[in-house]
Amino acid sequence: MQVEDVLEHDRSWTGRARRLLLERLPADKLLPNEQPSYVASWIYVFGMGAIASLVFVIASGLVLALNGPAWYHLSALGHFINSTHLWSVELFFLFMVIHLWGKFWMAAWRGNRVLTWISGVVSFAVSIVAAFTGYLVQTNFDGQWIAFEAKDALNATGIGAWFNVADFGQMFMWHITLLPIAVGAIVALHVVLVRMHGVVPPLESAETDAQLLPELLVEATTNGDSR
Repeated sequence: MQVEDVLEHDRSWTGRARRLLLERLPADKLLPNEQPSYVASWIYVFGMGAIASLVFVIASGLVLALNGPAWYHLSALGHFINSTHLWSVELFFLFMVIHLWGKFWMAAWRGNRVLTWISGVVSFAVSIVAAFTGYLVQTNFDGQWIAFEAKDALNATGIGAWFNVADFGQMFMWHITLLPIAVGAIVALHVVLVRMHGVVPPLESAETDAQLLPELLVEATTNGDSR
């Protein structure tokens, strides 16, 4: 019996999950070695730039968290890693904003990509909260000033009851654990959805473009159609 037959007759939840994943995300979609020619446009670069910046943000943040404030305030290497973390965040938001607006004007929710669009917007919103907590845990006068300026506003909305910006330990945990996990998970979901549905084509692309719908090219070749 072949592997496909085994999967087809496996009625367990693991078998159903495996079958669903193979149907929705085969290897040629998960790790494609070719992309449509329109992906060569610069507008498609900024999403990958945001992901690359996020890798540097997480890596440099991990080093800062492991060594502590005394190290990154007083040592030359600590200053360098701290600066790397800061500028990685700056680039991350720059690329995310360009990517977000670029996809907005391209109507990137077309072709059953609504969840892809929503996950990108949510990742941007969660990243803002992560960056805000980063300002709060600088362990300097700026961090203290920002915390106590924000405290009254958050308390007025009732959020301060469980999100106390004046509590360094709580903000530090939000910044190095909870929010990075949330951002990473949402970005990973976003990338998987992009792989599942493909990169959104430009608005001016024809629906019968063989780059967008390869099955049409196969059908046309089979039927002798020179579409």
